Amino acid sequence: MDAAQNLAAQALPVAVIGAGPVGLAAAAHLLERGLEPLIFEAGTTAGAAIEQWRHIRLFSPWRFNLDAATVRLLESAGWEAPRPTALPYGGELVDNYLAPLAALPAIASRLQTGARVTAVTRAGLDKTHTRNRDTTPFTVRAEHADGETRDHTVAAVIDASGTWSRRNPLGTSGLPAIGEDTAAERISAPLPDVTGRDRAAFAGRRVLVVGAGHSAANTLTGLADLAKDEPDTRILWAVRGASAAKVYGGGDLDGLPARGQLGGRVRRLVEAGKIELHTGFGISSLKALDSHVTVEAADGRTLDADVVVPCTGFRPDLDILRELRLELDPAVEAPRELGPLIDPEFHSCGTVPPHGARLLAHPDKDFYIVGMKSYGRAPTFLLATGYEQVRSVVAALAGDREAADTVQLELPETGVCSTDAGTSCDVPAASAAQSDAGCCASPEPVLVGFPTGLSHGRSGSN
Repeated sequence: MDAAQNLAAQALPVAVIGAGPVGLAAAAHLLERGLEPLIFEAGTTAGAAIEQWRHIRLFSPWRFNLDAATVRLLESAGWEAPRPTALPYGGELVDNYLAPLAALPAIASRLQTGARVTAVTRAGLDKTHTRNRDTTPFTVRAEHADGETRDHTVAAVIDASGTWSRRNPLGTSGLPAIGEDTAAERISAPLPDVTGRDRAAFAGRRVLVVGAGHSAANTLTGLADLAKDEPDTRILWAVRGASAAKVYGGGDLDGLPARGQLGGRVRRLVEAGKIELHTGFGISSLKALDSHVTVEAADGRTLDADVVVPCTGFRPDLDILRELRLELDPAVEAPRELGPLIDPEFHSCGTVPPHGARLLAHPDKDFYIVGMKSYGRAPTFLLATGYEQVRSVVAALAGDREAADTVQLELPETGVCSTDAGTSCDVPAASAAQSDAGCCASPEPVLVGFPTGLSHGRSGSN
């Protein structure tokens, strides 16, 4: 019995955890293959995580942000695609793409919002039991909006829950800084809307931004805009590395102009004294006081701030998968076969080869981690890569091994999304200028991973 017959025989849905772009793309591909999706979204709406950074503009245009199966589904209902060359904000990605998609009857009838998955296991089997494991359905346990916790029996699981809910700590060595938990009230969410929704928390205050990537750059430029109207706002910026030079990017040489402009503006703000940069600042402790928080570096230097913005990246929530048999790379916590290909010590996202179901598989048959969560702790992820992942995974679940193994995504070898926010192709600027086409010829996939590192995703230069 092949995979498709097996799933059909069980007459059970395929669970999709997460209703972001990749999760909804998985659902659309399942529908095209005649398989039944059951979508769990912890937030109140589809794209709830993106809703938190709706004020952030993406670096690449609409034509690289859309999955083919979702477009086919939308267009069958009369949807008109946005202008393909426009650069959308996160809010536009939600309002003009994810919300209309989630509202389609084919998706809405299978989408459960306010449903937070707390565990995935094999029905009646913990991870130590082997007999009949591959043919035993999965149990997905979820806390629902009505306050009840319910178990759902499914034939397969596609975990597209992302990493937004679990940020990296402020401290070094992968651990929270001493006192970080007790100072939580003075630590904002990642990517706050400092000029809009969250303005009151930042206006006229001392704000310390921690981290060295695009999320930090977006927050710093937003704070600079706020300071024009609220001149008492003081902007502090702490990075672990000895220099912030790579954060500033490739400027006019960047293959994605919006990204180059962002880095160049941060550089000018630092040079003009609008942003107070502190390099070599690895945080060891935070001390919460009545009026502010004191942040101490490993070398004893201290900074006083009213609010701290953590731009330190994210990590996957693996707790919900404790009862599954997983094979994870010991370094980046990605699927074992994928881990060495995305290790930020050696790769930028553009040097990661296209990959699908075979590299994403785990010992527990018919379970897959896809999307940003599939990259574990690696700091960048391409949305286009996630779309190809789910196309391949769904083909595998449908028993079409040939389609699953034929990875169709074509990205430029050097990519456009360097994890170090340096030149657009992760090569010296002089080399980037040698070709009229540039090393980053289209396609230019969107960066949704908010890289926080300098050199190959690292927040320090060591």
